[in-house]
Amino acid sequence: MFSFKQFSLEQDRCAMKIGTDGVLLGAWTPIENRPNSILDIGTGTGIIALMLAQRSSADQIDALEIDEDAYEQATDNFENSPWNDRLFCFHAALDEFVEDPEDEYDLIVSNPPFYSEDYKTANDQRDLARFQDAMPFEELIEAAALLLSENGIFSVIIPFKEEENFLALAKEYELFPIKITRVKGTPITETKRSLLAFSQKENPDFPVDELIIETARHIYTPEYIELTKDFYLKM
Repeated sequence: MFSFKQFSLEQDRCAMKIGTDGVLLGAWTPIENRPNSILDIGTGTGIIALMLAQRSSADQIDALEIDEDAYEQATDNFENSPWNDRLFCFHAALDEFVEDPEDEYDLIVSNPPFYSEDYKTANDQRDLARFQDAMPFEELIEAAALLLSENGIFSVIIPFKEEENFLALAKEYELFPIKITRVKGTPITETKRSLLAFSQKENPDFPVDELIIETARHIYTPEYIELTKDFYLKM
């Protein structure tokens, strides 16, 4: 059991456990467009959908999960949350889901599989959650462009080394950055992650900033504390 301030999650059946990436995306994702409908693609434990249920007043929060064990776990986590009437999980692959879309979404979020490298582990379930070939970036961007409402926002966390490629792909589908935050573990480590938010309206003056998580082991920066304090018990 992993406990946050307003909800708890089980994660024993999920290949990808709760980590900093999901918490960052759930806390950082812009909601200034006051989304009424949200889609979390590749929900895993359901953490990002649950964080957005806490942060927003969206009536409809849908989640998509291809792995059966993770789908069942996310469904249980949704049922056991204070927002169970607003959360629903679909057991489907993204390409199946977009074949017959019933809804547009005001906010689409994803913490997508990262590793496109050639090596795999012996754990098929973990590989599915970790490797890009289960859901290539282009497939994700194309789906977001198709499913996003007119004033919708699409938000992701990806490796920093993939940022340039992801921005170029998004532009092909007429999705334009509205906010970028680059994440470093400490002031002296390399930039590790990029938090990216997009809309269908081009804005050349979008903000780009940096977030440092900690100055030393478990000594968190004021910016990271401010971002996550509504969620982590000890923040």
